[in-house]
Amino acid sequence: MRLATWNVNSIRSRIDRVTDWLERADVDVLAMQETKCTDAQFPTMPFAALGYEVAHVGHNQWNGVAIASRVGIDDVTIGFDQQPAWNDAAEARAIGATCGGVRVWSLYVPNGRTVEDPHYAYKLEWLAALKNTASGWLSDDPSSPVALVGDWNIAPTDEDVWAVEAFQGSTHVTAPERAAFGAIGDAGFADVVRPFTPGPGVYTYWDYTQLRFPKRQGMRIDFILGSPALAARVTHGEIARDERKPGKKGTPAPSDHAPVFVDLSD
Repeated sequence: MRLATWNVNSIRSRIDRVTDWLERADVDVLAMQETKCTDAQFPTMPFAALGYEVAHVGHNQWNGVAIASRVGIDDVTIGFDQQPAWNDAAEARAIGATCGGVRVWSLYVPNGRTVEDPHYAYKLEWLAALKNTASGWLSDDPSSPVALVGDWNIAPTDEDVWAVEAFQGSTHVTAPERAAFGAIGDAGFADVVRPFTPGPGVYTYWDYTQLRFPKRQGMRIDFILGSPALAARVTHGEIARDERKPGKKGTPAPSDHAPVFVDLSD
């Protein structure tokens, strides 16, 4: 099974790019983030035409997460236990489903904005709640194949940013954020893509400004974290960097993120 995650940065703007890549890459399950639409606005039909079922949660033009699967999609859950709200409102940042026997969670971790902003504290609270809930899943069933995938808005190590000095005092690289990410690893979830994509200069996100992509000035912030049972099945991992390249003249701009995927043995 090929499992992928992609922050699509508006599914309605990128639908042709997304479905084109699904076909070319032969993806079985795709988790998406930042769909930026309501459930009623989500373009389900292009996925259905390719044989995918879709589960989506979106409340407005912000956030939004989805899972598209051609190997079944069962037990759909919107949000995880203890997931905190922002300003007393639940945000569309987490959706889970069982696809081909794998429990997949599409996650869009809060950005944090600045270290002084209340959104930063919310981000850390959100990550702590995810860690506690995910730990419970493994305690309940250590043999369960679980994938926590998506845009984590954290660069866990210095080599995951193009220039450490450019991010001093900024979110995504602070010690508390990195510790929160590491805590999920300590709970039993491993980064299953990094072993196949090692080294500095390997990124999943490039800002639209200042020609960051052609200058290779990016960040690695999109991850697939697998439970022990899932990690044992990973045979290959890859970042589809070419999907960040501009398309032909007149075509929609690419997302500022690239897809990340793994292959799983039966």
